[in-house]
Amino acid sequence: MQIETPPSEKPYEKPEGERRGLVIVNTGDGKGKSTAAFGLAFRATGRGKAVKVYQFMKVPTARFGEHRLADRVDLPVVGLGDGFSWKSKDLEQSGQLARDGWEKAKADILSGEFFLVVLDEITYPLIYGWLPLEDVLETLRNRPKDVHVCLTGRRCPQEIIDLADTVTEMKLIKHAFQAGVPAQRGIED
Repeated sequence: MQIETPPSEKPYEKPEGERRGLVIVNTGDGKGKSTAAFGLAFRATGRGKAVKVYQFMKVPTARFGEHRLADRVDLPVVGLGDGFSWKSKDLEQSGQLARDGWEKAKADILSGEFFLVVLDEITYPLIYGWLPLEDVLETLRNRPKDVHVCLTGRRCPQEIIDLADTVTEMKLIKHAFQAGVPAQRGIED
């Protein structure tokens, strides 16, 4: 490790642009995409903003840690899927669940009623061909100017990355799962 001297002057100038809704993408092979999105959702909820989270791969009955905390702070989290694709008994039904869920999320984005809409794991139904990419892009382009949208998932389509205001790629360096350690309650669920 190299020791650094803390900056003594502000390392940036405050932007002078207009405040507006952002498109934020968390993608990549590393851990933390959904965790970061929930951090945004909880932060905005803590500021009294209207927020809704759609989880495209989680079942509606999922009760992970984020769901339990969301209930405590009245943050709506909507499970739209039927779990991991390799556990699905009917991939056509999985695709239909994604399409039905997208219509709900799209309506909420375009309504202007929400400060932030999180589209957790939306990249999977996109890359599986279950959702039309152009409809998602058009919705992002045509949303009300103050609506923020956060999209998560691996292998985010380049077209969404190009349209987004902020893109973070989570890079896998090392993961306990690779060493044979199973998921830990409270850390990964």
